[in-house]
Amino acid sequence: MPDELDPRPYDALLLLSFGGPEGPDDVVPFLENVTRGRGIPKERLKEVGEHYFLFGGVSPINDQNRDLLAALRKDFADHGLDLPVYWGNRNWAPYVTDTLRDMVRDGHHRILVVATSAYASYSGCRQYREDLAEALATLEAEGLEVPKVDKLRHYFNHPGFVEPMVDGIVASLADLPEEVRDGAHIAFCTHSIPTAAADTSGPVGDHGDGGAYVRQHLDVARLIADAVRERTGADHPWQLVYQSRSGAPHIPWLEPDICDHLEERHAAGVPAVVMAPIGFVSDHMEVIYDLDTEAVAKAGELGLPVRRSCTVGDDPRFAAAIRELVVERAATERGQRIAPCALGALGASHDVCPVGCCPARAPRPAAAGADSPYA
Repeated sequence: MPDELDPRPYDALLLLSFGGPEGPDDVVPFLENVTRGRGIPKERLKEVGEHYFLFGGVSPINDQNRDLLAALRKDFADHGLDLPVYWGNRNWAPYVTDTLRDMVRDGHHRILVVATSAYASYSGCRQYREDLAEALATLEAEGLEVPKVDKLRHYFNHPGFVEPMVDGIVASLADLPEEVRDGAHIAFCTHSIPTAAADTSGPVGDHGDGGAYVRQHLDVARLIADAVRERTGADHPWQLVYQSRSGAPHIPWLEPDICDHLEERHAAGVPAVVMAPIGFVSDHMEVIYDLDTEAVAKAGELGLPVRRSCTVGDDPRFAAAIRELVVERAATERGQRIAPCALGALGASHDVCPVGCCPARAPRPAAAGADSPYA
């Protein structure tokens, strides 16, 4: 096998995601998993679950992960990368502990993990690592061999993550009525988190002294806006906005909210808005409810034309990006060097999260509204 396609020392890849219910009977148990230890009354969980019941009690996230899993396996096979790919979730079946147990029983000892969260934050990175540590402790208590597990670096600025979103925004602009297209604004959307958590995201010295969550999103937004300008010849004003906040109203969260932003843009005379969910890997519940349902309804009330661009999902370029990240990290573990692929001003993030990276210093949400990367 050529060195550039050598996965050694790794012998398997784990696709690690959030999970979501796959039927009405799953909704409340799923939300109980998400909020375990926070004392949320079941009646409150039923209220939150109404988002899911609008879609038959099914979150699209699991099917989207199945599609990405298939895309990864196809890409690896097509390029001769001999690395089996497994899938596990934090909050619903297949649970990460069960998947790791299967991987150990299948004879895997060095496992690489890609999480379906591209940016630095407590719940986008550190909490996944905590869940992995808890799963490995369970395997050890069961008397099983404990594999060595490493997590891939953040990929928010990899071309394979950025380029599909550029295409999606260009397509959304083209879908707007011609008379409002050139004046359309772009709202780059991501999940809101408590401002205290945003201030401590990322380690000191990595993309700044904390606060990486916002900086990383802003860098990606600039990259995409510049690429859209080159493709369309039009300069579309843009802003980073937030969605899906949850928890106690007295705790400050990142703003502006997308619905407030639409009201402000309409009042300012903006003729149309493209909502670009750059903070999300796939069109899961946060996207199809908070944007496609709530935000679109708000735009309808205002008489403001809006379009929502696509996420990367199972785009072949995203699957290829993960392959490149696997090969890059494997070479590093072998003491070799492959120049990391990263766009923008921030460069490639760290391979190994330092002690104290993305601490949970802020209160966590009381009850997430959907399959949230910050739940």
